[in-house]
Order: sequence, then C-alpha cells, then structure tokens
Amino acid sequence: MPSKKSPNPIDIHVGSRVRLRRMMLGMSQEKLGEALGITFQQIQKYEKGTNRIGASRLQHIATILKVPVSFFFEDAPGTPEEAEGFGETQPTSYVVDFLSSSEGLSLNKAFVRIEDPKVRRRIVDLVRSLAGDD
Repeated sequence: MPSKKSPNPIDIHVGSRVRLRRMMLGMSQEKLGEALGITFQQIQKYEKGTNRIGASRLQHIATILKVPVSFFFEDAPGTPEEAEGFGETQPTSYVVDFLSSSEGLSLNKAFVRIEDPKVRRRIVDLVRSLAGDD
C-alpha cells in the first residue's frame, strides 16, 4: 500500500499561522469557513497543512483575518535569518509558540486591554522577576 505524501513544512507553517490569527481574533473555524464559503473541515485541513492554500484563497483569508499575506510566512522554515535589504531579523519561533498556546493567547488578550502603561510595565517587571530574569 503506498504511503501518503506528508505535508510540506511551508504549508504546515502557513496553516498554523492561519490558526494563530483566527484564535487571536476569537473566531471559530466555522465562522472563517462561512466567510470563505467552505466547510470548517476544509479550514481544519488548511490549518494542519494537509491541504495547500491557493494564492487567491490566502489573500481572502488575510482580508478576513485583517493581516497582510506576509503574516502567514513570518518565521517560516527555510527563510533567511535576516530580511533581505532591511537588516531586520525574523520573529523568533518562541513568540509564535507562546501565542499558539491557550495560556499565551489568554495572557496576550488580557494584557492588551490594560490601558495604563505604568501598570503594563509593572506586569512585565513582575513576570521578569518571577522568571528570574532580573
């Protein structure tokens, strides 16, 4: 019996970024699917990387999720360490990993709702202290 071809790492990465942004917005797979005119099962396949997202569909997803298409490729496997011509480093994967976790997502959502910059600074200081990062 022939084995199925495994998903391309770029397709997996793009799908995980779709999931990350969808979750950051608190949007369900069903709602995204409805906006695209497809089923939530298709969204699941996109997010796992088992189905590749075409260019026009990716553009539509970017519009719905209110991000540039480039968002889906940030920190993708095989990308150079520095953005060509800008000397900027790519975002590190720990940020994506953190925001992909339920704790990271909850913490991020709550933190951005704090309006007082002094309070936000104190929270950052507290977390650094708890982490032993004085």
